[in-house]
Amino acid sequence: MERNIQNLPIDIQTSKLLDWLVDRRHCNLKWQSAVKVIREKINAAIQDMPENEEIKALLSGSYIHYFHCLRIVEILKGTEASSKNIFGRYSSQRMKDWQEIVSLYEADNVYLVELASLLSRNVSYEGPALRRQLAKAQQLQQELSRREVECQSSAADLRERYYAACKQYGITGENVPRELQALVKDLPAVLDEVGKDAARLEEQIQLYAAFTNFVCDWSEPVLPMLTFAQKRGNATFYEWRTGKVPTVVERPVVGESPPDTITEDTIDWGDFGKVSDSLGVSSGITAEDGIDWGISLEPNSKDPGAGGIDWGDSAEAPIEIEIVDVGTDCPEGVARGEDALTILENPLSRSRFIDELMELEVFLTQRLSEMREEGDVVAMSQFQQAPSVIQGQTCEHIQAMLSEVQDLLGRLTSLRMQHLFMIHASPRYVERVSEMLRQKMKQADILVLKGATMAEKRQEALQEQSRLEPRVDLLAGCTRELQKLIEADISKRYHNRPVNLMGVNI
Repeated sequence: MERNIQNLPIDIQTSKLLDWLVDRRHCNLKWQSAVKVIREKINAAIQDMPENEEIKALLSGSYIHYFHCLRIVEILKGTEASSKNIFGRYSSQRMKDWQEIVSLYEADNVYLVELASLLSRNVSYEGPALRRQLAKAQQLQQELSRREVECQSSAADLRERYYAACKQYGITGENVPRELQALVKDLPAVLDEVGKDAARLEEQIQLYAAFTNFVCDWSEPVLPMLTFAQKRGNATFYEWRTGKVPTVVERPVVGESPPDTITEDTIDWGDFGKVSDSLGVSSGITAEDGIDWGISLEPNSKDPGAGGIDWGDSAEAPIEIEIVDVGTDCPEGVARGEDALTILENPLSRSRFIDELMELEVFLTQRLSEMREEGDVVAMSQFQQAPSVIQGQTCEHIQAMLSEVQDLLGRLTSLRMQHLFMIHASPRYVERVSEMLRQKMKQADILVLKGATMAEKRQEALQEQSRLEPRVDLLAGCTRELQKLIEADISKRYHNRPVNLMGVNI
C-alpha cells in the first residue's frame, strides 16, 4: 500500500501553486519582504564580480534566481580559491556576499516560493502578453497586405478607366488638353467627309418623297436639309439660309465665344417709361427733377430760340421704322459668325440634319418591315397604283439604303463626335474634361502612395514579429526550466513522488 502511494503523482495547478505552498507550510506569507531584501543584496553583489564568461552569461539574464546564485557560488570557489584560509573559510567579500544570499534564499524556502511566483507570472501574464503582441503583429501584416493589394488594384483600375476614357475621346492621354484641341482641328475634315457621303442619299430622299406624295398626297418638299446637303455637301450656313454662295467667309476665331446679341429685352432702360409725351417718347424726366435742359419737348413749341426741337413738317406725321433682318448688317456676300460655319458645324443646322436622318431611318426601317411581311394582300393592292420607284424596290435594296443612312447617323452621333462638338462649342469643356481625367490619375497616384505606405507598415510589423519571436522562445525555455526545478524540489520533499505542474502552456 505504501509502495502504491509512493508512485502516485502530485498534480498541482500552476495558478494555485503559491497557495498550495503556503497551505502546506513550505513557506510563510511574508516571503515577499524577504525576497525584497535578497534582491537588494543581489543588486549590490553584482557590482563587483570577477571576469568570467559564465558569470557574465548568468548575469545577462532578465532575472537572477536561487539556482543562478548557487552556480555563481560554485564558480567563485574556483576564482576565489586564493582567499581561502587554514580553516577552510573564504576571506573574499564576494564569496561572503553570495553565500549570504544563498542562505537567505534557503531560509523558510524563500527560493521555492519565488520560483513559483516567477512561473505563475510567466504563465499568467508574460506569456499571454507576448503571444498577443505576436498575434497582433501577424494579423497586422495580413491586414496591411490586403489593403496594399486593394490600393494597387484600385490604382490599376483607375488607370485603366483613365485610358479607357481617353480611348473614347480618341486620344492617348499623354497631354490631354493639347490632344483634345488637336482633335477639333480635324473636325472640319471629318464633317466635310460626311457631307460628301450625303450625296449618296439621293435615292433614299426620292423614295421618301414619292412615298409621302403617294400615301399622304404631300406636295411640300420633304427633308430639305438632307436635300441641300445631298446637292451642295457641307456648305456654309450662309448658303443654306440665303441660297447664295458667299464671296467672303470670315470664320470665328476658335476659343472665343461669339458676342452676345443685344436685344430689347436685355437693355436696361432705367426709369424711362414713367412719363410719355404726345409722341409716345418716354423722357424719364419729371417736373420734380428741377433740371433745366434748355430744350423743350413740347411738339407745339414754335420758338427756336427757346431751345425747341425741329420735329419736321408736322408732329402728327407717322414715324416709319425699318425692320432689318438678322445677318443683313454684314455686307452682301460676306459670311460672318454663325453664317461662316458649315451646316454640320452650326449646332442648329446639324441638329436638323440629324433629325432628318433619323426620320429617314425610321421610314426605311418601317418600309423594310412591311415588305418582309408575306401574304399581305391588302398591302399589295394598296401599292398597285404606286409609282415605279416604290414598286421596284426589294428588301435587299431597302436594307442597303438603310445601312447608308445608319452609317451617316452613327458617324455624327457617336460618343467621340459628341465630345468633339462639345469641345468645338465650348473651350471650357476641354478644361472640364482635362480636370476630370486628371482627377482619375491623381487618385491613382494617391492610391499608389498609400499602397507604398501600407508596405512600409507591413515591413515594420514583420520586424516587430522578428523581435518578439525570440523573446517568446526564450520565455518558453525559461518557463520550462522553472517548471522542472520546482517539480524536482517538491518531489524531494515528498520522498521523490512524481510532481506535475498543470496548466503550463507557453
